[in-house]
Amino acid sequence: MPEMPVVDDKTIDFETIELLFFAYRDFVSDPDAILAKIGYGRAHHRVVYFVSRRPGMTVADLLAILQITKQSLARVLKELIDSGYIRQMAGPADRRQRRLYPTLAGRELALALSEPQSRRLEGALEGFTPEMRQTVRRFLEGMSKPCDTLTTSTAGAE
Repeated sequence: MPEMPVVDDKTIDFETIELLFFAYRDFVSDPDAILAKIGYGRAHHRVVYFVSRRPGMTVADLLAILQITKQSLARVLKELIDSGYIRQMAGPADRRQRRLYPTLAGRELALALSEPQSRRLEGALEGFTPEMRQTVRRFLEGMSKPCDTLTTSTAGAE
């Protein structure tokens, strides 16, 4: 067995970590069920979602948002294009640039996947004041930022 780092588990917020795991599990469960019926998964959901939210985005933009490789995206994007959910067009200024647009079917799929998630959010935020909702958004934005403490705390354990 490799040597494990020494960690003071009293400093770990296991309760919040578990709540995030369960929240994510349930948040994606409804779209997962819809996607399973058409033979798609979460990668398809992410692509359809972001292309629908930002029509005309480039493949490079999508790769940066998803933080995946071209190879990882290629299969999923090809399936969505072949199935008529996404349309790919050359950029107006640079013909080498590939811009992505949802088709009507793609937009409908994105909305169908987002609708149960929106309902779930509304239920969870029911009774929250606008200030409380803003606090939730700030928390989620904070969770999306790089965590410098991760690299510094593991570096000190060596």
